Amino acid sequence: MSVKHALLRGLALGRSVFQRGLLKPAVRVAAKLRGDRVGPAALTAHPRSFLPARYRYYRSSLRGLAAQLQAAAFRRRLIGGFPRNRAVFLAFGLGVGLIEQQLEEDRTSAATCQEIQAVFRKKRFQTPTKPFTSGYKLEDYIIGNQVGKGSNAAVYEAAAQFAKESDGQRSLLQLREDEEEEEGEKGRSLSCCSLRNFPLAIKMMWNFGASSSSKDILKSMSQELVPAGPLALRQEKEQITLDGDFGVLPKRVSAHPNVITVYRAFTAEVPLLPGALEEYPAVLPPRLNPAGLGNDCTLFLVMKNYPRTLRQYLEVSTPGRRQGALMVLQLLEGVDHLCRQGVAHRDLKSDNILLELDSAGCPRLVITDFGCCLAQTDSSLQLPFKGPGVSRGGNPSLMAPEVITAVHGSDVVIDYSKADAWAVGAISYEIFGQLNPFYRAVGLESRSYEEKQLPPLPSGVPVAVQLVIRLLLRRNPSKRPSARVAADMLHLSLWGREVLADQDSAGMRGLVDWLLCQSAVVLLRGCRGPSGKSVEAELQRSFLSNLELEDLRTAVGFLLYGQRPAVILSA
Repeated sequence: MSVKHALLRGLALGRSVFQRGLLKPAVRVAAKLRGDRVGPAALTAHPRSFLPARYRYYRSSLRGLAAQLQAAAFRRRLIGGFPRNRAVFLAFGLGVGLIEQQLEEDRTSAATCQEIQAVFRKKRFQTPTKPFTSGYKLEDYIIGNQVGKGSNAAVYEAAAQFAKESDGQRSLLQLREDEEEEEGEKGRSLSCCSLRNFPLAIKMMWNFGASSSSKDILKSMSQELVPAGPLALRQEKEQITLDGDFGVLPKRVSAHPNVITVYRAFTAEVPLLPGALEEYPAVLPPRLNPAGLGNDCTLFLVMKNYPRTLRQYLEVSTPGRRQGALMVLQLLEGVDHLCRQGVAHRDLKSDNILLELDSAGCPRLVITDFGCCLAQTDSSLQLPFKGPGVSRGGNPSLMAPEVITAVHGSDVVIDYSKADAWAVGAISYEIFGQLNPFYRAVGLESRSYEEKQLPPLPSGVPVAVQLVIRLLLRRNPSKRPSARVAADMLHLSLWGREVLADQDSAGMRGLVDWLLCQSAVVLLRGCRGPSGKSVEAELQRSFLSNLELEDLRTAVGFLLYGQRPAVILSA
């Protein structure tokens, strides 16, 4: 073959490949047609930071790329080429232009969400800040009757001794009385006289394994200190390294309306409290019961006295459809708050949820009992499961599938990021008047159940709530929504009627407009603090202070996928 013939064939092949757009990437073709030089500097330029990872191979903004591709298509129309190639270039350019427009809208929406979030995070939920310095000794309290008993502690009603006003101090009892004055008359009328006389509760831990020294007690029971307030421990006690069961410093979560707050934590000698010899004789020290196995000193926790547990409430009351949705939503908000701060409760059940009524008679739920929690410093919510000695958590019946089915090994890690959300889905059955499907009476096991085996919820349960519960009980955690996304779904179904009623208005622009309106409404209503607010006001504030664009987008997608506007709850 002659050199001339070879060159002609090479030129023809190059022209054909060039016309089909297969030789060079679109950016380089567009730059070539514009006469621009694409050199090493262009290849090493950093992509725009706002671009998603899947678009970052472009060396220019999407808007610029769209313009280049559209110009290339126009020039191809003038200089020739296949019609199909011209259409492809033009369509691709228009498509990239739409992507750029969508990204611009997303940036604006994300910025709005961040601004709303910042406004509502300025006044975080806080424990009372009135000055008081007492309450670090058992002698500071009057202890009443036993109000609860679990596998590792007994709870007694209590009241704090009055501090002298001349000392510039306020007792815990005065503090609680101030809080009670802020509540509505209806909420107070439903509280018994015992709550007025004993507004606090003291939890006495049972000490078997630790010695009687304060340092050992605080180390071995450090998980109980996760919900402790900023003044719970004396300042000198704060210097103690609290190792916990997993060899790391446990976290101290900030205050939240749906998470218990420990006002005081201290060690003291175990007293002979009412009913001790009858209720828990084996855990008493030998000085109180010769056959007792407990140590002389233990940990005491002081917190608010709630009238009942969720289980006790549900035994005598049946929440309405809206109240039930609000109760599920509160649990999701509490779990999300813990997850955001790197804490997994790991023993969520109706016995570990306390309840009171707000001024409108709506149940307010509070997550308590953190003895089994996972609270590691890295906030990963992942536990190396190297051997059978590593605890999975509390009640096996309410362990998420990924937890109960884990088999220990050198490289095995249990991810608890969605385990508590799964437990909320199981507890929701109890809230709506049915047996928990994972208790023995029903017979399902989280280890082996199939999703189609889940019993149907009552017909009166709103469709949106049923959808959330079904999603929370998915076996595969990667297909299960997080507590935040599930909570956003309920928020939108409760208050976002105008956003979800028409699918066209559920775009980000319509959603952001609705968020701005909601923010204005909540701000205009004002906020007097957790104790003075209704449950619905607290929930709306939690929603607005935790806005995340992607979580909202996911929640809207779950609600609208295959659903009709009937998913919206009636007001």
